[in-house]
Amino acid sequence: MILLEVAAGAGLAKFGAAIGAAIAVIGAGFGIGNIGKTSVESIARQPSAAGDIRSSMILSAALIEGVALFAVVVCLLTLFF
Repeated sequence: MILLEVAAGAGLAKFGAAIGAAIAVIGAGFGIGNIGKTSVESIARQPSAAGDIRSSMILSAALIEGVALFAVVVCLLTLFF
């Protein structure tokens, strides 16, 4: 009986880790998409500032992607350890 409860708990932990990784990836996708959309709109409105806007966009996208990767790694560590 106890073994079944432990197995069910392990299954729920794996499901929770998978849901956490999925939420992190979806959130990062929305964030990077929003950054791209607003930067293109900003460059269209003020083409002279394209270089500054582009560099800020790349930096922000890299930071968001780093946070998402960190979240996925934490979920995977939770899953396997």
